[in-house]
Amino acid sequence: MVAVTDSATAGNLLGELGSFLRACRERTTPRAVGLPDSGRRRTPGLRREEVARLAGVSVDYLVRLEQGRDIHPSAEVLLALADAMRLAEDERRHLYQLGLKTGNQVLCPAPVDLKRAVPPTVQGVLDALDPTPAFVIGPIGDLIAWNRTFGVVGTGLGLLDARNGTPPNLVRFVFAHPAARTVFPEWRTAADEQVSRLRKAVMHWSHDQALATLIDGLRANPEFDFRWDAHPIGEKHRGTKRLTHPEVGDLELDYEVLDLHGGDELQMITWLAADPVTAQRLATLTGGPGGLRLVEGR
Repeated sequence: MVAVTDSATAGNLLGELGSFLRACRERTTPRAVGLPDSGRRRTPGLRREEVARLAGVSVDYLVRLEQGRDIHPSAEVLLALADAMRLAEDERRHLYQLGLKTGNQVLCPAPVDLKRAVPPTVQGVLDALDPTPAFVIGPIGDLIAWNRTFGVVGTGLGLLDARNGTPPNLVRFVFAHPAARTVFPEWRTAADEQVSRLRKAVMHWSHDQALATLIDGLRANPEFDFRWDAHPIGEKHRGTKRLTHPEVGDLELDYEVLDLHGGDELQMITWLAADPVTAQRLATLTGGPGGLRLVEGR
């Protein structure tokens, strides 16, 4: 463990903290915090003066925080700001983590490179899960390992299309691939999820050039740019999603997200057929038996 001394990284995190606070303030309505909504507002959210009063800090202090100036709020101040804006649990957690990492005296791990491969044992688990589609995704959306079934399904969807020698990337797919809005019928939800993934990655990987290159390349997309400035935060580890495959049609999939501990922030994701139709369609794609395992209780 070494102390954080990289001024560029520290500056990036201060800017991230400030922009997140500003985004939260601008999307918190006066009604949500029990204030009367009187007069016109440049944004529908709270004014700095209102947040400062609710949190018990000065307006000047809040301005400096939002501007990413070199100040490091205490846990008490972060709690007061979170309470003032009625932040959700995942937003609070994100705010606290940002505040923790911007502290000058906080000890943090030395910067490490993003992983581009998984240990053989992880690949073995993926292979053992066949015929259930399973893959490993990195913190900035890179798809870095998968099993045979996901290879077949993902190739057909276009998810494994590489670009300029870089690994296939789910964030780039959602915002830049021509098939993305067809593959993801609930595209807006998918877009929010992927921007949230990158926002989380900035806390830990702001030193990595691959992340900076990815974000810079996507900022030209208005849909990405709007979401990036809005700071969507939130991660689901379990749920159902619908994908549309060009060969077999809609796939209703229950997904599970498993964190692979080790400091690399890799996640293993499995797709389970949520209904008999999807099970049959997956079997058609992969040449497997018609009875691919369904989720219990379906």
